[in-house]
Amino acid sequence: MRHLLSTQDLSFDDATGLLDEAERFEQALTGREVRKLPTLRGRTVMTVFYENSTRTRVSFEVAGKWMSADVINVSASSSSAGKGESLRDTAKTLRAAGADALIVRHPASGAAHQIAEWTAEIDAAGEVGGPSIINAGDGMHEHPTQALLDALTLRQRLGSLKGRRIAIVGDILHSRVARSNAHLLATLGAEVVLVAPTTLLPVGVEEWPVTVSSDLDAELAAVDAVMMLRVQAERMNGGFFPSSREYSVRYGLNERRLALLDDNAVVLHPGPMLRGMEIGYSVADSPRATVLEQVRNGVHVRMAVLFRLLVGTDSSGASQ
Repeated sequence: MRHLLSTQDLSFDDATGLLDEAERFEQALTGREVRKLPTLRGRTVMTVFYENSTRTRVSFEVAGKWMSADVINVSASSSSAGKGESLRDTAKTLRAAGADALIVRHPASGAAHQIAEWTAEIDAAGEVGGPSIINAGDGMHEHPTQALLDALTLRQRLGSLKGRRIAIVGDILHSRVARSNAHLLATLGAEVVLVAPTTLLPVGVEEWPVTVSSDLDAELAAVDAVMMLRVQAERMNGGFFPSSREYSVRYGLNERRLALLDDNAVVLHPGPMLRGMEIGYSVADSPRATVLEQVRNGVHVRMAVLFRLLVGTDSSGASQ
């Protein structure tokens, strides 16, 4: 692996290897007074975010620092991009400045793939070099590390994902999390059902490895986990549903619906949560909810991704 751009690029062995590596990093750090490993000493990791983020940006920064990398945060609003510099020139500038990895979030779908092409270098021997590119969310396309941390959380709660039925509920149309999870969970052997109003389903969803439903109540009793999605109002132009209240009535996960789930079923949410609309206040704080577990797992998953891209698979970084 040189880049992590899409979960569709991951085989079963690739994905399982990353999840296993994340758990090894978690175990290696447990009980340490100083949470530091020398795994990426001397490497330079740069985060480049053109959209707001708390969980993803912070967890990548923590992951890099716990592995002793030099982590540099580049904010689009305070960089030369604010003066009109193109994405291509920014990417090439950061490559020239010595980035070993660029972690990119951008509102345009496909931006990470494009940066991987722009920053690739071919040496005299014909070997392809340049920084590793990690897609931290590109428009409505993909968010692969979010899907990996969700899969790790599900595996810890449920065991093997093979044969498990996972419902992804809400704003599928605008959700890069939904797309990445649908493909990754299917690769890991889970059965994925998307639950949403037809207005919030993307064109071509019939080609995804999923089934589709518009009746949340009918699906809940038969699922092992339910993943609630944020309604992304900032990406909406027009009326996708009549009102917030009606959306909550039909697709919100409240106490009544929580009771419909199997006793061992779990609730996920990638955050930030719109409490009271897509998920009830008490539901978000219930023992079934894995929201904070997802955040913790996000650090270890991103450690595993950085290790895989910058070091490889010959030896475990967690053992160093």
